[in-house]
Amino acid sequence: MVGKVALVTGGDSGIGRAVCYYFALEGATVAFTYDVKGVEDRDAEDALTLIRKAAKESNASEPIAIPADLQGEEKCKEVVDKVVSHFGGIDVLVNNAGVAYYNENIEDVTEQQLRKTFEINIFAYFFLAKHAVKHMKEGSSIINTASVQAYKGEANRVDYSASKGAIVTFTRSLSLQFIKRGIRVNGVAPGPIWTPIQVANSLPVEKIVTLGSETPMDRAGQPFEVAPSYVFLASNECSSYFTGQVLHPNGGVIVNV
Repeated sequence: MVGKVALVTGGDSGIGRAVCYYFALEGATVAFTYDVKGVEDRDAEDALTLIRKAAKESNASEPIAIPADLQGEEKCKEVVDKVVSHFGGIDVLVNNAGVAYYNENIEDVTEQQLRKTFEINIFAYFFLAKHAVKHMKEGSSIINTASVQAYKGEANRVDYSASKGAIVTFTRSLSLQFIKRGIRVNGVAPGPIWTPIQVANSLPVEKIVTLGSETPMDRAGQPFEVAPSYVFLASNECSSYFTGQVLHPNGGVIVNV
């Protein structure tokens, strides 16, 4: 990945931060987005510090953090334009930013929540790919973050699970179109992982303390256990024959793909 420019959405914490760190260790120049509302400024600064250390070790260029609200096509285009203006292009796009909410019943899901979930979890993926591909060369790669819930569902996250299912189909469909340009499109569907989203979406305490207990490994994973999947898919040396595929770092859960 030496010399490649990678754009990672939601790179200030969790899986996104780990992906940025591992990309930088491999010599990639990293740009990542974080929530524009200001509550994640500290996370972004901490992430930059971590990524800079990795970049220094690999002689990669200085990383940048972009505050962004990814709801809407124009806002997604602005992110792409900033990265291209700063680094001259994009070699790897990681669509990773997402939101999730816990609801006992579908009646509790408001239209506003439903729209926000899909706007961030799938519409933004679509718009970012649409505008990034104009600046991507043959050999570039797009990696979309799905979820194990796209395959097995989740009773208390119906809207989230549906959006993640859409990401899987989007990944497969886009891969068929973009392979003609020499661009590979793949996905990663993590299982239960210890990330801020688990707490931020108001999971009940009993759900948090038992997170991952339903997996054969009987535990939740850590972001650093997921990030290598993205490095693999971004590297032409490792995954040149992979496109339209989804990797499953999920603690041993068997899914029907």
